[in-house]
Amino acid sequence: MVSIANLELRAKVAVEGFLNGLHKSPFRGFNVEFNEYRHYYQGDDIRHVDWKMYARTDKVYIKQYEDETNVRCYLMLDCSASMRYGSEEISKLEFSKTLAGSLAYFMMMQHDAVGLTTFNTQMRDYLPPRYRKTHLTKILATLSNLQATEGTDLTRPLTDMGASLKRRSLIVVISDLLDDEEAVISALRQLRSRGNDVIVFHVMDHAELTFPFTQIAEFVDLETSDRLTTSPAAIRKEYLIELRKFCAHCRTEYQASNIDYCLLDTSEPLDVALSSYLTKRVKSA
Repeated sequence: MVSIANLELRAKVAVEGFLNGLHKSPFRGFNVEFNEYRHYYQGDDIRHVDWKMYARTDKVYIKQYEDETNVRCYLMLDCSASMRYGSEEISKLEFSKTLAGSLAYFMMMQHDAVGLTTFNTQMRDYLPPRYRKTHLTKILATLSNLQATEGTDLTRPLTDMGASLKRRSLIVVISDLLDDEEAVISALRQLRSRGNDVIVFHVMDHAELTFPFTQIAEFVDLETSDRLTTSPAAIRKEYLIELRKFCAHCRTEYQASNIDYCLLDTSEPLDVALSSYLTKRVKSA
């Protein structure tokens, strides 16, 4: 378990590492000043449709506005048992805690309202979006006490979240995505189809991505306790082929639905990964 002070320090260090050069929020809202156009998505308020643009182009566009407080952001963090895995100093869960804390810290600096939901087979912790320094402390305290337990059912909390939203929001999912991939993709599409902005941070341990094992070993499923004793050399090629297919499928399906997908390796510095991702997002906004 990481202390609140240590987690806050790690979040600040990560944010300060990528903050230089990011002068504009990568997240958009609707309330204040007209900024640009974007394509209409099912669920958008038709009051923002530019009918003159439609008459000229025969395509439906939405007038997009800058928002004084930008967005309401919901951080959704997977705390299932598989997130406990870590081949080196930091587990997927500890890495994800720092990522969630960094995003909360960063967005509050931009006057965004941020909330936190943790889940495994169901929603565990829920802190609604707020913009207060004391709220950030609550988020960090919840993260610092979080333990990885039980199995995974990502579709249930995603569905519950979609049903609870009263306005369009930014949904940030942090998970190793070790669940029924088609069901997860479908649930994320439902969130996106309602006009929400959805970002998926796919957190994987370096050993999961490279399979560097050489000696005969017993592999244990942290969620089911199933065990397999085998020679890594016998399964490495097929494992890496299936892993790459899985990641490529996620990326392709998410991008086709206008969902941001970012694969993160826990062995890489978080500030470097976030800087690269957020810079791309600002440029594409």
